[in-house]
Amino acid sequence: MMTWIVETSLRLRVVVAVLAVVLMIVGIQIVRTSPLDVFPEFAPPLVEIQTEAPGLSTSEVESLVTVPIENALNGVTSLKTLRSKSVLGLSSVVLIFQENVDLMQARQLVQERLALVAGNLPSVASPPVILSPLSSTSRVMKIGVSSPTLSQMEMTTLARWTIRPRLMAIPGVANVAIWGQRDRQFQVLVDPERLRQHNV
Repeated sequence: MMTWIVETSLRLRVVVAVLAVVLMIVGIQIVRTSPLDVFPEFAPPLVEIQTEAPGLSTSEVESLVTVPIENALNGVTSLKTLRSKSVLGLSSVVLIFQENVDLMQARQLVQERLALVAGNLPSVASPPVILSPLSSTSRVMKIGVSSPTLSQMEMTTLARWTIRPRLMAIPGVANVAIWGQRDRQFQVLVDPERLRQHNV
């Protein structure tokens, strides 16, 4: 077989040379028109939902927020994998779809399912939010905040009202998620005796 290929190529060397030139020209044209990207999109379509639940522990977030959302989203058309993570005051659910799924249509299906379960979540939980579509690089940076002098509530205030707005102001930043926050809470302790004295 190889002998025949070599003999034919030598006998028709002009044809082989012309074909090689044609292939080179076609290859150059394809390279010029091919889309280039520093970070090509190779990741499958995914949708991430985050739900803030200030004041709830990790186990409470999982049982009261994450599990109901998972149950509502389980069975969405073309769903491949469902992952979740529950931390102090925050629930994150990630849905990975089949390769050929339209991302915008998948987000619409998820939004419809979330509308059904949002009313059953605890009153302290914020409405579930579908994050903006991420590139294949996913999260670019994770920042840890610690302080020997500030309390966790003070660091939460710093992260939410100072650090997060500055990061969101950077062009191209789609989302800045805060994990492990502890919001300031005000509690009213009622004295029944004083209420009776004021006829309340």
